[in-house]
Amino acid sequence: MDGVILGMPGPWADDNCEVSDHYTTKIGGLPDWPSPAIDIRHDLLECSQCGSNLCLIAQVYAPILSKTVKIEERLIYVFGCVMLKCGSTPVSWRALRIHKSLSGEESNTSCNEMVPLSATSLSVLNTNWQEDLWTFDSREEDDDEKSDDIDLEELGRALSEAGNLASHSKKQSSSHHPEAVVKPSPISQTARVVDNNTPVASCFYIYTQEEGSSREVNSVCSSYSSLSIKENQSDLDDHEQGETWEEEGYEYDRALNADRIYLKFKKRMDLFPEQCFRYSYGGKPLMATAESIDPGTCRLCGSSRHFEMQLMPPLLYFLQEAANDSWKQTLENWNWMTLIVYTCSKSCSQSSIQENPNSGRWVVAEEAVMVQYE
Repeated sequence: MDGVILGMPGPWADDNCEVSDHYTTKIGGLPDWPSPAIDIRHDLLECSQCGSNLCLIAQVYAPILSKTVKIEERLIYVFGCVMLKCGSTPVSWRALRIHKSLSGEESNTSCNEMVPLSATSLSVLNTNWQEDLWTFDSREEDDDEKSDDIDLEELGRALSEAGNLASHSKKQSSSHHPEAVVKPSPISQTARVVDNNTPVASCFYIYTQEEGSSREVNSVCSSYSSLSIKENQSDLDDHEQGETWEEEGYEYDRALNADRIYLKFKKRMDLFPEQCFRYSYGGKPLMATAESIDPGTCRLCGSSRHFEMQLMPPLLYFLQEAANDSWKQTLENWNWMTLIVYTCSKSCSQSSIQENPNSGRWVVAEEAVMVQYE
């Protein structure tokens, strides 16, 4: 996938523990599992270092299409440990991929390439935008203009289909301004049962927008990097006029390379300074440092992992904005620049299927979280 979808901050939840559904993309709160019948292994929700319950950081509705499979019921959950001794260690972060396993007949769906179903599929659930019911097929408007006669039976059927489509695709308004975002209606006004040992971060909802064409963004970043390199090279030339240090030349080159990576990271951040996450299924992550990353292979099927999404620094800023004193301590301990999530390139369904006649077949897989620090 070439394009990058940005997760932007929407409205705050009225209650950090309020219930939404699994089509909702959000930061913080409690996870909205796609089915109550899914039994998540408890160790997947515990810190690998201290054993404490993990806190939900992000819940992202992430459907995909591929040449061989169509998965609409698919989510990525990112968890972190709030203990002061753990927040800065890589093993205190976890990512889970949960999706409904498809039958053989369904998996033969033919598509062009593996991409998210749509940019707005990642958006916040919004049942209040009634105009969305009419955006799924613009041809209906043309038909209305050609004829004033309305078949009430057909209209009723169209409304029913549109309602079902809105329920499944969760499309939102074409306007991407924060003020246009309406908070999702909770599934139930009854507060859910919360384990007192489970930390809950402040919850806010996410709307999405495309970053823009890669050519435009790369052009801006290249200009920015070139300017910086010239300035650094000028400083180096001035230094070399006084003394020549052959040993330091290699170190400078390494530092310059690292600076270029960070400057690119910063410039992409400056273009959209409120971005909480970046999503590009099978794309490339925006690196903050020059360190190499090896996400390993899928633990279920052994296939290679590829980039899917990454959390960005503004997420921490917004969480801190609503945090109490104890949470501010935790957030100060989370000193990462970005958390990069890699998932199975085949989005496999191997050996971890939970069967339930009422809920269908669900795959629960732990994926890789790579951490880059300041």
